[in-house]
Amino acid sequence: MNASDRTPADLLSSALAADPARPLVTFYDDATGERVELSVATFANWVAKTANLLQGDLGAGPGDRVALLLPAHWQTAVWLLACASVGVVADVDGNAAAADVVVSGPDSLEAARACKGERVALALRPLGGRFPQVPDGFVDYAVEAPGQGDRFVAFAPVDPEEPALIVAGREFSGAEVVERAREEATGLGLTGPGSRILSGLPYDTWEGLNAGLYGPLAVGGSVVLCRHLQELDPEGLARRIESERVSVTRTGH
Repeated sequence: MNASDRTPADLLSSALAADPARPLVTFYDDATGERVELSVATFANWVAKTANLLQGDLGAGPGDRVALLLPAHWQTAVWLLACASVGVVADVDGNAAAADVVVSGPDSLEAARACKGERVALALRPLGGRFPQVPDGFVDYAVEAPGQGDRFVAFAPVDPEEPALIVAGREFSGAEVVERAREEATGLGLTGPGSRILSGLPYDTWEGLNAGLYGPLAVGGSVVLCRHLQELDPEGLARRIESERVSVTRTGH
């Protein structure tokens, strides 16, 4: 993290420069038993591939709106940073009919069909698995993303003051996302580099996005992002907190 960072993509670039090997996002799905750990470098590589897909194959650019109909998941975090890298507006749980591109999980495909532009489907299967059969009218992210380039260069500079995120009806510029994440870090219990937060909050509010991505990224920390955390009993949660060396938790309970 640097004082000059003005967009979420800047925060990721600074994290990559500082310590590419450290964990950034550790994801659990307690309905499937999945655990995935992504270092800063691995996460940034996925962001670059996704941004190349978004800018190149899908033709998105600054000012376009991308509706993200996705749960709290490591691939959602990747898409949020890819949108920031391209300069498009990430509209979390947004209206697909008003979007230029829609990105959908398996449970929101019908709502996503309202998008008249490009449609991307994520199976959200363990290990980033593909759909057994690609949903009609969509491209499969797990098929399209891996072959994209490992480095990303935006066609146009990203303006930190332009809209970058819409969540729960609130619009944020890239600069506002960074500023608010930094300002609220202490309230989350994130004290600086090395802080590790466990979040079971959904991504459909600012609080969930901040705890589950932006806050730890802004301070040089990391997140243990948990989906279906209600499937875990208190003893299991306590074991996870200990084994993952978590310093603060936000579970919504």
